[in-house]
Amino acid sequence: MKGIILAGGTGSRLFPNTIAVSKQLLPVYDKPLVYYPLSVLMLAEIREILIISTEADLPHYQKLLGDGSQWGISLRYAVQTAPRGLADAFLVGEKFIGSDSVCLVLGDNVFYGQNLSLLLQNAKKSVENGGAVIFGCMVKDPREFGVVEFDEQNKVLSIEEKPVCPKSSYAVPGLYIYDNQVIGIARKVTPSARGEIEITAVNNEYLDRGQLTVTLMGRGISWLDTGSPKGMHKASGFVKTVQEMQGFYIACIEEIAWRKGFISTEQLHQLGEQLAMTDYGKYILSIAEEGIK
Repeated sequence: MKGIILAGGTGSRLFPNTIAVSKQLLPVYDKPLVYYPLSVLMLAEIREILIISTEADLPHYQKLLGDGSQWGISLRYAVQTAPRGLADAFLVGEKFIGSDSVCLVLGDNVFYGQNLSLLLQNAKKSVENGGAVIFGCMVKDPREFGVVEFDEQNKVLSIEEKPVCPKSSYAVPGLYIYDNQVIGIARKVTPSARGEIEITAVNNEYLDRGQLTVTLMGRGISWLDTGSPKGMHKASGFVKTVQEMQGFYIACIEEIAWRKGFISTEQLHQLGEQLAMTDYGKYILSIAEEGIK
């Protein structure tokens, strides 16, 4: 399975912060926002990843992340010339996806939870025989989100965008897993009134085919949307609190790479040395010195 991080757009809801820099390069507490979706794909043991952004911003991602080999993964980059919708990622990344299935994660979504890795890997397995998986997160006010309705077998019955009377309390976050049919489906989607290839149209096509299921993220998993200044602030506060209380770092991609066996303890130590002047680097070194997975 391939992975795609969509990190395009103008980030206009975060202006003036994002006039000169992509929002996914802004910090969420102690690390760039893009680390969080990258960590999700790595937790799912997806090691071939495409990052899609604007022509102006892509060199900054390349400078920050490189080719990914330092973390035992492969990172490639592609330009989205205009904000043509989330599903456009599958057309931009068509050659990269090839004949594989694909996991798309939006660059401004933050996920955290103890069983997140297992949940993601189980969702991956569920599309091996075809179909698609979306995720459902319980939220206090689902009227602000896309809402998924499902039966006892987690087969999706409907998806509604910001419904007045939601049919469930589960919002659909920016994380999706599809089989290879998604490329052809996205290619046939008629652009919406705002000129975008909507991800909802792709999901509805899988729904019409009876091939769309939902994986529920239970109470132990948190999802944070960072699309606004308030959201960024809340996410930073959440990360700070968890890390200080538990002592474990959220979205430490070096640690994830090591625990997944992508890199050796020696390589982990070298990565920590490069950042030894920071608390983040000292945390990496402490993990490497323990040498216990």
